[in-house]
Amino acid sequence: MSDLATLLDERAIQRGLSMFARALDERNFESLAEVFAADMTFDYGIGGEQNGLSSLCELVSHFLLQCGPTQHLLGSIIIDVDGDTATSRAYVQARHQRKDDPMGPVLDTNGEYVDQWQRRAEGWRIVRRDVLWQIFTGDNGILPLPLD
Repeated sequence: MSDLATLLDERAIQRGLSMFARALDERNFESLAEVFAADMTFDYGIGGEQNGLSSLCELVSHFLLQCGPTQHLLGSIIIDVDGDTATSRAYVQARHQRKDDPMGPVLDTNGEYVDQWQRRAEGWRIVRRDVLWQIFTGDNGILPLPLD
């Protein structure tokens, strides 16, 4: 694979990560299908392995529809492309505000997304996500308890 092809693949993957963060903050969960494969697997660090894009959408909507505005920032992104597969690692800092309380407390969550990507007919898609949470600061009551 040429260096230009690798750069274009990395750019497409980085764009996918950015689209994910914006989809969460805009509560546009349907657009996650542009980033994740329908048959993906994930461990969000809050209760074990789960399967499928619909499960991921259910999980993130469970949390985000019960809090106010959020901002998910991704940084220190490293992408390693190997043919039709890739691995990305991105730090995440997510700020969550209490619903209906714009001047109130916030909850910051910090960690890392470790994603396995696959090139598919529709483009690059995440087929596996592992989330490694490291820091929680602020009001833990802003987000609901994890799903049962």
